[in-house]
Amino acid sequence: MTQHSGSTRQPSATTQVTLRGPAELIDSLPYLLGYHPDDSIVLVGLHGPSGRFGGRLRVGIPAREEGWPGLAEQLADCLRGSGVPRGDRPDAALAFLCQDPADGESGRAVMERLRPLAQRLRTACGALDMPVYEALCVSDGRYWSYCCPDARCCPAEGTPLGVPGTSAMAAAAAYAGLRVEGTLKEMTARLAPLGPPAAGPQEQALDIAGTALVPRMLGEADRATVRAETLALAGRLLDRYRDAATADRREGVAGADARDDRLLSHEEAATVILGLQDRITRDWAAEWMEGEDAAPALRLWRALARRCVGAYAEHAAAPLTLAGWVAWSGGDEPGARVALGRALELDPGYVFARLLHGACNSGLDPEPLRRCLRRQRAARGLGTAAVQG
Repeated sequence: MTQHSGSTRQPSATTQVTLRGPAELIDSLPYLLGYHPDDSIVLVGLHGPSGRFGGRLRVGIPAREEGWPGLAEQLADCLRGSGVPRGDRPDAALAFLCQDPADGESGRAVMERLRPLAQRLRTACGALDMPVYEALCVSDGRYWSYCCPDARCCPAEGTPLGVPGTSAMAAAAAYAGLRVEGTLKEMTARLAPLGPPAAGPQEQALDIAGTALVPRMLGEADRATVRAETLALAGRLLDRYRDAATADRREGVAGADARDDRLLSHEEAATVILGLQDRITRDWAAEWMEGEDAAPALRLWRALARRCVGAYAEHAAAPLTLAGWVAWSGGDEPGARVALGRALELDPGYVFARLLHGACNSGLDPEPLRRCLRRQRAARGLGTAAVQG
């Protein structure tokens, strides 16, 4: 087994935690990401001779193998760029492939199936002078190394995972009072498109709204009017979410999201979703990011993302990016990474999501962007009330 001793500034800026061996590296993932990754590629940048942890990236594992080469190159490029704002590019990387077996599949079969993906990641990172010190597959309660050929320490049947939460990182996180927000699947479910019976009427409403709005959005004469109408409606919806009762912990996140969904009609959702496809409208909507706007805006953007059903799935990139921005601005980095990651899965070229995702993963402060958006609002001479019309 390739032995790696890594240090990280998580969970606080004044505590250095040293991790030794693959078991501790795997146990650190939920604390690095804020949730338990599943069906995930995770890349972690390493800096300096001690292997200090830097930026980290997580994306879902594509089901189709033909997409692996391009994704590996994109992830390596994003990881390499994660240290640019600090002038500190990663010197090396760690790679994790986390996926549960399908029905009738063994963990070892998962490992073998994902071996070409691991090799693509190692090659892509190596081409950018970031050698992958360790690449691990985690499946069915065991792990395998793609870097170590020695069967004496890396048996073919894999090595059982240790008891979760027993690593040095887990102890430091518990001492600091940090929590892991469940699994990635649970967090992603909050952003998934609605199913039947709501999906059909919602897609029909999107069809109708598109017929009316898209020609106006493409025409110079009506474009500004559509922007104003979209923001005015979004502002009224923001008031509705602000006035609605806050979630009761006893109903759980699923119950709270269902209640938020009932606050929004199919026609209202369709109008705002289509309006947010305009970049300027989306950027103005991003101004609802703090104070009394933040919580209702996050609920609204999540609800709109869930309304992007059927043929309109990719339209969710805009509300997902807004949800990620508000979450990051409010200090919820795990929630931000999940929303922004989902936006990039739907539209890998969505520039705003890529920029926010990289900044969030690099541990940057969102305040400079908040100041920029405040200046933008002031330059237009608009407060929240004026935007709402």
